[in-house]
Amino acid sequence: MFHLFRHTCNLAIDLGTANTLVYVPDRGIVLNEPSMLAFDIRNDKILAIGQDAKTMEGKTPPHIVIMRPMKDGVIADFKMTRAMLQHFIRKAAKRFRFLSPKVVIAVPFGITDVEKKAVRDSACHAGASKVTIILEPMAAALGAGLPVEKPIGSMVVDIGGGTTDVAVIVMTEIISGCCIRTAGDEMDGAIIQHVRQKHNLLIGPRTAEHIKQTIGCAYSFNGEQHAKIRGRELTGRRFLTTEISSEEIQEALTKTVETIVEAVMMTLENTPPDLADDIIERGILLTGGGALLKNLDYKIKEATGLPVALSDDALTTVAEGAGKALTTPHLLRKIAID
Repeated sequence: MFHLFRHTCNLAIDLGTANTLVYVPDRGIVLNEPSMLAFDIRNDKILAIGQDAKTMEGKTPPHIVIMRPMKDGVIADFKMTRAMLQHFIRKAAKRFRFLSPKVVIAVPFGITDVEKKAVRDSACHAGASKVTIILEPMAAALGAGLPVEKPIGSMVVDIGGGTTDVAVIVMTEIISGCCIRTAGDEMDGAIIQHVRQKHNLLIGPRTAEHIKQTIGCAYSFNGEQHAKIRGRELTGRRFLTTEISSEEIQEALTKTVETIVEAVMMTLENTPPDLADDIIERGILLTGGGALLKNLDYKIKEATGLPVALSDDALTTVAEGAGKALTTPHLLRKIAID
């Protein structure tokens, strides 16, 4: 009984720019919420965290600010990240809130020592007794069931909200890779800018994300699709409805998609030739919410000439992998970066 009690308290966290996921051994993913807070600047008080804050986005008076304390995959606001983590940890381990959990946290490949320390300190201040940090592409490979401990090369492209991590992994080591600050958030920003310039309308991040998810694409060969959007007229006071096409969105996302493809190509160029056969045979695995952009796999396949597959559950792959590391001590020791 005591063993189960202690075991259940430990957590694995995918601390993302857009969403935070928490994995508990024997229970799986118990929390998946936006990395977001609602903050009242008049009295310096947090009003809501996670999904509760998300529902308030774009619908608050001026004194209530909706903020995301993570930017480009790393901590932008230490105080708010600590409060958010504390809330999520308590919510995930609410049955054992008087215990301090051991925590594994997945972070972007390009994290600096200063950023790493900020993550560890935030988790410790949030109540963790011990914090182990691993890299997101390694966690993604684990979550997807790739043979990371074997002398077999595997290539992962993890596209989150703030960063895209590209890595070639063999025997628990990242042989070549890169991290770019181009991912899902930049896609949303490109859509907002396009609608502003072409349709003279102001739309918010929630509308842009909805457009991306419904008619957004990296490559169009299924025929043009359309969607109606509502926004405020740029030069007036009216709220208007207009129609937007998938071809427009593809054009708007061209620069972002090309940047991601270039990161993949650069990583391949830096991969040792002896691993080429493995990558050619096994191909490239896409994970992360940004990887769900329609036909992005086809675009990368066209550029690289390699097989490209989307992870079965791209949104949760990193969290699942962090959970596997948490429950496999010998493996966690090998891939920990601290």
